[in-house]
Amino acid sequence: MNRRPAIRDSAVATGRGDDGTTGLLYGAARVGKDDPRVEAYGTVDEAVAALGVARADLGLKHQYGTLPPSLGWMGDLLLRLQRELFVVGAELAADPAAADRLEEGTSRVGAEMLEGLETILADLERHVTMPREFVVPGETRLSASLELARTVLRRAERRAVALQRDGQLPGGWLVPYLNRFADLLWVLARAAEQAESRAATPARAAPRRGARRLPPEG
Repeated sequence: MNRRPAIRDSAVATGRGDDGTTGLLYGAARVGKDDPRVEAYGTVDEAVAALGVARADLGLKHQYGTLPPSLGWMGDLLLRLQRELFVVGAELAADPAAADRLEEGTSRVGAEMLEGLETILADLERHVTMPREFVVPGETRLSASLELARTVLRRAERRAVALQRDGQLPGGWLVPYLNRFADLLWVLARAAEQAESRAATPARAAPRRGARRLPPEG
């Protein structure tokens, strides 16, 4: 029989999760680390990290004097959004039976958080030229980082929708918040491109000059 070696002194490792389980906020019983709720807040954690990459890129631009003046506000906004995602993560990580113990804006998403995103989004849309078709990420490093965060957040939204469908999300604002958040990141990516005088690459390649078109079927 194999014995697990004793854990060395560590401020991080406890060993309690070595059996593949983890605890929920205000929950008595532990759940598997592959539990849908754990998958949901774990995906939110990924989104926080992806936004960190975008914020770090802004920091480098500022350090080397290449940050466009029109993007001076974005670093503070991304930090705010990262912190708000910790509220999302707390709600997802909480035992549904303890929903009455959650505090709006601290451990549960509320209407005010959603309205805050909508205000930012509406303001940005007045200053950003919107593409008229799907775009390919990668025009700038910053916009690509924001797009990556957006796709991770969309996955978190899908996980949250599944929990909501099963009655595992007592609050009514978390899914709309994630939906609006992903919309905002798409617009932020366009703002990042345009601040560096770059245009988003359309998903459809333009036809080459002189290229013969195939006859229509039928």
